[in-house]
Amino acid sequence: MPDDIKKPTEVKAERPMIPIGRVIDVDLIPEMEKSYLDYAMSVIVARALPDVRDGLKPVHRRIIYAMEQLGLGPTGKNVKSAAVVGDVMKSYHPHGDMSIYMALVRMAQNFAMRYTLVKGQGNFGSIDGDPPAAMRYTEVRMERIMKEMVADIDKETIDMVDNYDASTVEPSVLPARVPNLLLNGADGIAVGMATKIPPQNLGELCDAIDHMLKNGTVSANPEKDKPSRPIITTNDKILKEIYALEEKSFLLETTSKIEDLLEFVQGPDFPTRGEIYGKKFIQEIYTTGRGKFDIRGKAKIEETKSGKIRIVISEIPYQVNKAEMVKKIADLARDKKIIGISDLRDESDRHGIRVVCELKKSANPKSVLNKLYKFTALQTSYSANMLAIVDGSPQTLNLRQMLLLFLRHREEVVRRRTIHELKGLKVRAHILEGYKIALDNLDEVIKTIRASDTPDEARENLMKKFDFTDIQANAILEMQLRRLAALERQKIEDEYAAIKLEIDTLVGIITIPDKMISVLIAENKEIREKFADERRTKIYARPLEDFSEEDLIPKEDCIVTITRTGYIKRLPKDSYRSQARGGKGVTAMATKDEDEVDDMLSVTTHDELLYFTNRGRVFKTRVWEVAEGSRQAKGQAVVNLIQIQQGEIVQTILPLSKEKAIKYIILATRNGTIKKTALDQFENIRQSGIAAIKLEDKDELLWAKGTNGNDEVFMVTIDGKCIRFPESDARPMGRHTQGVRGILLKSGDKLVGMDVIPSFKVLSDKKDYRDLLVVSIQGIGKRTSAYEYPLQKRGGVGVKVANVSDKTGKVAAASVVTPQDEQIILASKKAVSIKLYIKDIPRLGRNTKGVILMRFKTGDDHVNAMTILKSAPEIIKEEAKP
Repeated sequence: MPDDIKKPTEVKAERPMIPIGRVIDVDLIPEMEKSYLDYAMSVIVARALPDVRDGLKPVHRRIIYAMEQLGLGPTGKNVKSAAVVGDVMKSYHPHGDMSIYMALVRMAQNFAMRYTLVKGQGNFGSIDGDPPAAMRYTEVRMERIMKEMVADIDKETIDMVDNYDASTVEPSVLPARVPNLLLNGADGIAVGMATKIPPQNLGELCDAIDHMLKNGTVSANPEKDKPSRPIITTNDKILKEIYALEEKSFLLETTSKIEDLLEFVQGPDFPTRGEIYGKKFIQEIYTTGRGKFDIRGKAKIEETKSGKIRIVISEIPYQVNKAEMVKKIADLARDKKIIGISDLRDESDRHGIRVVCELKKSANPKSVLNKLYKFTALQTSYSANMLAIVDGSPQTLNLRQMLLLFLRHREEVVRRRTIHELKGLKVRAHILEGYKIALDNLDEVIKTIRASDTPDEARENLMKKFDFTDIQANAILEMQLRRLAALERQKIEDEYAAIKLEIDTLVGIITIPDKMISVLIAENKEIREKFADERRTKIYARPLEDFSEEDLIPKEDCIVTITRTGYIKRLPKDSYRSQARGGKGVTAMATKDEDEVDDMLSVTTHDELLYFTNRGRVFKTRVWEVAEGSRQAKGQAVVNLIQIQQGEIVQTILPLSKEKAIKYIILATRNGTIKKTALDQFENIRQSGIAAIKLEDKDELLWAKGTNGNDEVFMVTIDGKCIRFPESDARPMGRHTQGVRGILLKSGDKLVGMDVIPSFKVLSDKKDYRDLLVVSIQGIGKRTSAYEYPLQKRGGVGVKVANVSDKTGKVAAASVVTPQDEQIILASKKAVSIKLYIKDIPRLGRNTKGVILMRFKTGDDHVNAMTILKSAPEIIKEEAKP
């Protein structure tokens, strides 16, 4: 510093004097610390973080206020966005126009805001990351819900502060009748801190607020700052009353706990829908203000009419760029990181999102979908940090604190609005009181006025003689002569009485806590009725790592059908309508000419399926992993589900239900061999399968049934022979053994059915309820009591199961039915199916043919498969007696 320039003397004042044109010698480190802290607080408080009361950052608040001042209401006309941006930049926000415009654009994007505040017309960008059109092309006006953000702003409900150049004023906060901070959430990066608040559902927030208010308590708030005193031209009495009411302030509190509020607020509700996993993580966010949870888009596996399998994405996680996600999928498919995608299309339109991944025939749909979740933004995480400005400083808040601070803000707004309305009413009541005095002393008032030379003198004389205030005297001087009529006098009386009642109501709101809470409850109810809608985002209680795909699938009854050439599908139980016995049925599956339905199963979507192949190997999947198709659809190739080898065929599928107590699995081969193996040996089945039985040459595994260890075994052959023997005749064996003989077959005969029934001792009092249902290839069937067949030793030739002839044809299917079995579905070689009530099939003896159950449209068709459907409990009563 030059010697001729002296160091300025220190001046102690609120704002230090700055010597213009001089160089000041300062310590760099403290100055940098102070300047940086000033800058940081400016960014935190005045730019990047929202206020807890109205949930807005300054730029959004200024945009909303400017649109209100411009009169851009929800029922008004649209104006150019450039007009709004220009007005905001000129009067309130002296920053770049693009920062203002992008804030305006976001408030109009329905994929960014759960409840949009701005109604936009034109191109406001897209979920694909497309930029909006220039502000000179787009137009805007308020949405209805934005009008609630500025409701009562003209009634002195909030403090107005000078703008950046003190040329006008702007609101320090908006009245905000809706909890916008939680409603639309917020994202902001300040200096050294950031906020990320997920959007919520308005109906749930209103329910939580209602619960807080109904359990609310109110106490005096002595720490409340005394309001500024506006000048009121009334007498001292009115002035004192108003000032006394202005100083009254309540501190709203509630006995509601966070646990109580979580019964109403389920979790974030994103505009792009999606699925959230981990209820405990959401509760952690609401309890501590910080946390993280997983969110997935919605995707399902579909089958086309042509039999192709595809994955359709209809929802994506919040703040995910759809175009980038689709590009990532394409890159992964190209780089062979996801194998099985043959085509990728984005079919999204104004009706919603639809991204289609066509799969190859060899692809495993479930595996492809899991890789999409793993490697793309179809599954992502959301880290919440509920940081907001409270009384000028940033604070991390929980759900209860946010709602409570919002309600305290609303209490302040309602109180100030009420006082504003009360001022006008009190002044009007004061004038009416003057009218009443004047009318009661009409002659003296007229005489006094006539005796005065000027209006000012008349006013002074009235005030001295009748003790009128200045307002009353002016009102009397301006009163029209028609008000002197008797009818007009009565109107003054009535108006005064009505105003007094209204004043008492308003004073009650300010002075009686319960009335204030009642007003807040009524306003909250009004907001809910006007704007609440259904939740969009689905929430699952368990986190994703603890979640099995089964938890995402509703438990429903369904039918699984497999053809001889290995096409499998799942369809709802009610896909087949019941018909009378002897009908022709309906088409069940679009099969090839050389294909035919081989097996049908009645299961639930949560059951497991064990696939037993002709080579004695077993595989396992869940029912819901089988693609659902229509009744006419061909289905998907079973090789896309399990890794069978070339030439290997799935011969039978055994459903395993958690409700059924199965201990063993009995296997039966074409040559009549059976083997019993403990169920626990089939628990850990590899994707490549494991051995279930060791087969002899030219033998094949055909049947698999579950037993409890004390059942009896039925084996039925195509030539109409049947043997019944105790399960205990076959000892348990390991998976790599051949088994023992179950029935002795004659030349040309083969096994056509194997089933199990409870022991006669268990059902000795209900033996008529267990029937063996036999159906021949010509559609002729009957029921016979299962216990009419003699109990034999295994390995015998058995007894006659039906009177087999050329008319009936050989036995096509046989199964044990119980009182819980309501219907059967028969499927023919040409994929025609019929559903029948079992009670319509008569009970006949062993040596009988049966009755016609199904007729065929062509002579070369015949019964090929049968499945049993369980009934409701009332069917059991109907079948109690034969």
